[in-house]
Amino acid sequence: MRAVSRFRRVPAAVCAVTLMFVVPAARAQMATSPKDKLTIADYFDWEDVANPALSPDGRQIIYTRTWIDKLNDKRESSVWIMNADGSRNRALVKGADAKWSPDGSRISYVATGEPGGAQVWVRYLDAEGATTQITRLTEAPSEVEWSPDGKTIAFGMLVRATDNWRINMPVAPKGAKWTDAPRVVTKVKYRADRQGFLEDGLRQLFTVPADGGTPHQVTTGDWASNGTTWMPDGKSFVFTSLRTKDSEYAWRESEIYRADVATGEITQLTHRKGPDNNPLPSPDGKLIAYTGYDSTDATWKDAAMYVMNADGSNSHMLTEKLDRTPAGMMWAPDGTGLYFNVENEGSKNLYFVSLKGETKMVTKGAQVLTVTDVGKNFMAVGVASSAMKPNDIVTFDVRTPSLKQLTDVNGDVLAGKKLATTEEVWYTSVDGYKIQGWIVKPADFDASKKYPLMLEIHGGPHSMYNVGFNFSRQDHASNGYVMLYVNPRGSTGYGSSFGNAIKNAYPGKDFNDLMAGVDTVINRGYVDTKRMYVFGCSGGGVLTAWTVGHTDRFAAAAALCPVIDWVSFVGTTDGSSWYYNFAKFPWEDPTEHLKRSPLMYVGNVKTPTILMTGVNDLRTPISQTEEFYEALKIRKVPTAMIRFNNEWHGTSSTPSNFMRTQLYLRSWFDKYTTPPAGGRVTQELP
Repeated sequence: MRAVSRFRRVPAAVCAVTLMFVVPAARAQMATSPKDKLTIADYFDWEDVANPALSPDGRQIIYTRTWIDKLNDKRESSVWIMNADGSRNRALVKGADAKWSPDGSRISYVATGEPGGAQVWVRYLDAEGATTQITRLTEAPSEVEWSPDGKTIAFGMLVRATDNWRINMPVAPKGAKWTDAPRVVTKVKYRADRQGFLEDGLRQLFTVPADGGTPHQVTTGDWASNGTTWMPDGKSFVFTSLRTKDSEYAWRESEIYRADVATGEITQLTHRKGPDNNPLPSPDGKLIAYTGYDSTDATWKDAAMYVMNADGSNSHMLTEKLDRTPAGMMWAPDGTGLYFNVENEGSKNLYFVSLKGETKMVTKGAQVLTVTDVGKNFMAVGVASSAMKPNDIVTFDVRTPSLKQLTDVNGDVLAGKKLATTEEVWYTSVDGYKIQGWIVKPADFDASKKYPLMLEIHGGPHSMYNVGFNFSRQDHASNGYVMLYVNPRGSTGYGSSFGNAIKNAYPGKDFNDLMAGVDTVINRGYVDTKRMYVFGCSGGGVLTAWTVGHTDRFAAAAALCPVIDWVSFVGTTDGSSWYYNFAKFPWEDPTEHLKRSPLMYVGNVKTPTILMTGVNDLRTPISQTEEFYEALKIRKVPTAMIRFNNEWHGTSSTPSNFMRTQLYLRSWFDKYTTPPAGGRVTQELP
C-alpha cells in the first residue's frame, strides 16, 4: 500500500457483552451445530500454505504450512517439501521463509534458535539431513537470500542506535531504586504498528557465510535499507532506500541502490521524484526491473513496471497501458520478459510483459492466484484460492495454463460441510460509478425466505476485497446471515482514477456506494430489512462509524479499530503520512478534517454500536475508540467497548481473538432485531 493507505483490513466479527455471556453461548453453538455446517470451533484445525518455491532442477517444491497451536494460542509454521507432482508431501523442519540454495543441495529457513529469537538455519537435503544454525543474532533476520554461488547468505536486520544525548545525572545512592530513564524520541516516524518504537535503530543489510560465521554489515548510515536481491555476479546486491538529507520528511519517496558487498560502497541507480521499489536483476545481470511512478499528490496511484540497465541508465516503462500495480515480479528464465501478479476487479492472476512492453494475461478466472516461482521448464508454482476453495499449492505450465492442485490442507476440516455460495454483483452508484460486490448466501439458501444481512466494509481505504475463500464469512453464513461485501470507490484493482476518487473526500461518496449495494441486495427480495447490520475494521471501522452518523437503517453496527477524529488521529498514528490525507494541514484549516470525522456526526447516532480495538494498536490507536465510546455513552446510545489484549492493529492476530471477534459481533447483532425508530436513510454525500 502507499504511505497514505496504511489502514489494514483484518478478519472481522464479534460475540457478546461479557465473557460470562460469551463462553456458554459459544459452547452451545459448538455442541448443537449440525455436522454439515462450518463452525467457529473448526477454526482450531484450520491450516494455511504460503511461499512455494521450485527446486533449481524443477523436481521438488518447498513451502510454508501454518497451523494453530491450541494450547499456546498462536500460529506455528513448518517448512514442507514434496515432489513437483505433489507426491511425497511431508514436513521437513519447524520454521518458515525457506529458500533453495542455487544448486538445490540445501535450503535456508528462519526458526527459533540460540541465544533466542529468530535465527537463520540451513538444512542439507542429503541422506543425513543435517540442520545448522548459522547465525546467533540479537535481532530477527528478514529477507534471507542466497548468493549466486551458494557460499554466502544475505539478510536484513535492525541495528540498534547509540544514545548520544548525555546528561549529568547525580550518582544514585547505594541501593537506590530510581525510575528507568525516559525514552528519547527525535524522529518523525518513531513507531510502527506490530513493531513498537523505531528510535532504537534502523534496518541494515548483512551477509554471513552459508556454513555459519560472523555476520558482516554491508550498509550503514542514518537510512533504512530494504531488500537483499543479489546481482548475478555475486559481488553486490540491489536494495531500496532514500539516502538523502532529511529523508525522514519525504512522502512516498524512495530510490534504488546497489551495494558492493566487499567494500560497502553504495551506488544510486534511480534519480526521480517518486517511489522506486522492488529491484530485480535479469538472469544475465544486464538489466534491472523495478516498480514505481512519478511523484503525485493523488492518494492512490497504481505503480508501473520499469526496466533499466544495470548501471541505472536507459530506464523506461514496460506496463504503460496496464494501469494496475505489478506484484511479485519474476524474470522469465530466458530473460525475454517478466511474469508478475495483478489484482484486478476482485481477482488475482498471472501476467507476462515482454521487454518490448507487450503485456498479456497468462491465467484468467475468478480466483486469487499468487504465483511465487516460474522454473526453467515453464512450470509455475503458487497459491490459489476461490470462494469455496481455501488456499492450496498449485502448479501449471505457463504456455498452456491449467491449474493442478497439489495440496488439500483443509480437506479434512471441510469434509461433509455445506459451504456458503458467493454471487458476484455489479451495480451503479451516484455519479454513474460502476461498483463490484459479492453476496454470500448460506448453504441451502431459499430465495423465498427472509435473511438478516451483514454489510462488511474493507479497510485501507485503498485495498481490494477479492473472491478468495474467507473463513469469517463462511462462519457468519453458516449462522444464517446473508453477507454483502463490496469495493467502493477508493478501492484498488480498478485503476488509478477509481482508487483516487476519494482524494480529500474520505469518507464520503464511498458511503453512497455502500448504501447502493445494500439497496441492490434488498431489491432481490430475500433480505429482512429490519435485521440489517454493518461492520468493518480499520478503514472499514471509519466507514461504519460514518454510516451510523448518516443513516438509521441498520439495526446494529460494529466499528472495529476505527478512526473517529481526524484532527487527533493524524498526530497519534504510527506515521506522518496521514497529514497528507486532506488538502491542508489541520492547523492551516481544520474544516475538512472535521467535516470527514465521524465524531462530528455522533449527535445523529441512534444505532446500537459496539467498538472493538486492540490495546496495542498504533495504526488506529485505541484513544480513537475511546473518543467514540464516551460520546455514545453521553448520548445514551447502546454501546460497548471491547479492548482486545495481545493485539496490535486489528482484533484477530491470535486464534482465540479471531473467534472472540466473530462471536462478539454476532452476539451484539442478535441483541437488536429492528432499526432505531424514525430511521433516516441519508445518501448522495459530497
